[in-house]
Amino acid sequence: MLNHKSSWLLCASIIGLLALPCSAAETSSGEKLATTCTGCHGAQGNSGSPDFPNLAGQQAAYLVAQLKAFKEGRRKNSIMNAQAANLSQSDMEQLAAYFNSQQTQSAGGDAALSKQGSTLVSQCMGCHGEALKGNLHIPRLAGQQPDYLIRQLTAFKKGDRKGGPMPTVAAQFSEAEIQAIAAYLGSL
Repeated sequence: MLNHKSSWLLCASIIGLLALPCSAAETSSGEKLATTCTGCHGAQGNSGSPDFPNLAGQQAAYLVAQLKAFKEGRRKNSIMNAQAANLSQSDMEQLAAYFNSQQTQSAGGDAALSKQGSTLVSQCMGCHGEALKGNLHIPRLAGQQPDYLIRQLTAFKKGDRKGGPMPTVAAQFSEAEIQAIAAYLGSL
């Protein structure tokens, strides 16, 4: 007879094994859906433009949540609102699985600002993780486009973007500190 811990481990293992084919299928289907994303977000989700975020390696749950927010109009961006409008839940999950599985690339960042920013990100690690790669619904920041991060942190600071504790966190930083944080995060 299995004890409680052994039963739980067996169930978790079976669920994990059953999820593998689904995850591979989602990734394959997501790759097909992602062809419309490459113009802005780059091949495999590594944006070559400072205007658009990197999606490669991003947390899948976060990507699904953001696509839903764009679809429902809770997050405003004319391009993304239109792109997400016709996505099904399955489409969102497949896109998220695909981008999550892609190899990340550093967006880079100004070296002097990056050094300053490295001293300011410790409080980000509580939610975004010690390596700043995110956690489930909390986004990956490591390697993100610095200009994109500056716009998002500024939007949180001004109250134009909502989301958990971020408006309060961003409000404590000066414009120069936001630029330094973004440079550091981009350099990872």
